[in-house]
Amino acid sequence: MRYLSAVSALHSLRRRVPLLARLAVPDRTLHCWASQQWHPCHVAAVLVAALLISGIESALASPEVPGAAQTKPIALVGATIHPVSGPDLEKGTVLFIDGKIAAIGADVKLPDGAEKIDVAGKHIYPGLIDAYTDLGLIEIPSVRATNDRAETGTVNPNVRAQVAVNPDSELIPVVRSNGVLAVLTAPTGGLIAGQSAVIALDGWTFEDMTIRAPVGMHVTWPRLRPLRGFRTQDDTPAAAKRDEALKLLDEIFAQARAYQASKAAATSERPVALDVRGEAMLGVLDGTISLVVRADELEQIQGAVAFAERQHVKLIILGGYDAAACADLLKQHEVPVIIGGVQRLPERASDAYDEPFTLPARLHAAGIRFCISGAEQASNVRNLPYHAGMAAAYGLPREEALKAVTLYPAQILGVGDRLGALETGKDATLIVTDGDPLETPTEVISAYIAGRKVDLMDRHKRLWRKYQEKYRRLENARD
Repeated sequence: MRYLSAVSALHSLRRRVPLLARLAVPDRTLHCWASQQWHPCHVAAVLVAALLISGIESALASPEVPGAAQTKPIALVGATIHPVSGPDLEKGTVLFIDGKIAAIGADVKLPDGAEKIDVAGKHIYPGLIDAYTDLGLIEIPSVRATNDRAETGTVNPNVRAQVAVNPDSELIPVVRSNGVLAVLTAPTGGLIAGQSAVIALDGWTFEDMTIRAPVGMHVTWPRLRPLRGFRTQDDTPAAAKRDEALKLLDEIFAQARAYQASKAAATSERPVALDVRGEAMLGVLDGTISLVVRADELEQIQGAVAFAERQHVKLIILGGYDAAACADLLKQHEVPVIIGGVQRLPERASDAYDEPFTLPARLHAAGIRFCISGAEQASNVRNLPYHAGMAAAYGLPREEALKAVTLYPAQILGVGDRLGALETGKDATLIVTDGDPLETPTEVISAYIAGRKVDLMDRHKRLWRKYQEKYRRLENARD
């Protein structure tokens, strides 16, 4: 009886667990195991081990597994191609080899062994880019253990965002599903928050994901007018804090320049002790990375521009709510603006309701370089295309709205040689859609990051399928 039970259990196990079946254990071996009078607990142990192996196999097939590197040429054929940097192409072909775009055109000769994918009737766009977010640094804001976007203290120029990125974040596949394939992830908090990085939304580790780091040194410019809530606030303390912060910022740059000079004068006999904060500031001083200043008010923007000119550093304005009011200043000093969300409330009660919606159109009309970021929160990065869509609805030309979330952020963030447009030599980071990605009904059919096809399954879709099945069963039960 025990023999028959063991054989039956093992045969059943092989039918239920494909991985165990692939072990090719002959039937006679199973009978041999059973004939040795295995105790049922032995069969249970085999069962548990096999199920664990099966669980590993299932995990490896999950959507969180990064895409495999491209091993053969891939050609997407028959779609309408939107290069962004040039005119659209009907019924064209995009060929990419070794993760790079090799050819684009209506009559592209395919190399031997190329994988030809028919995408007739679809649209191909470059992957969207969010120019400012904390994606990868935070999962659930109310759970402290998942929040790694801010360090303790006021001055942290040595903080590097990319090393804290969680490649297994559940939010990344959600964002990817809506066509956003790269983001600038940045630390927050304090006067100097640290250094940001452009990351691709696919990879095993932060090293795999990092496209460029560092990109910017992030500074929160003190407000020149105090925030007022339900209770009145004395202006004097706020003014004192503002002056104190600006004085500290000047001191930090003076110390960084002193450290820079000490390094230049150092010799093997008289070396300079490593200063991690000073070392982090060197990129700002020599112009290899930009000073990214969060500033919305007119006075903040003017103060940041004056400071950058005095310190001879490259400047990017983040937020820029009042940027149109000082367009001449920004244009004169060639300062780009990362618009901190279009779908947001007006800053002041006296502002028109659509003040944030029309900001991109006003900057475009003034000739200011800009790009559009979505809401800073990682959970809302998925809505980036709809911020651009809102801008298009309120006066920004549709072509410019698309560039504001593709080409322009790539250029402003210093990755325009790899991302932002469909051009030969650039990374094959692109999306295939069934319509305009700035419109909510559009679905992203497939996506590639540097030639790697990425899985577009995510937590939202899994929950949708789960509860779709729930209500299907309830409906069947009622019938």
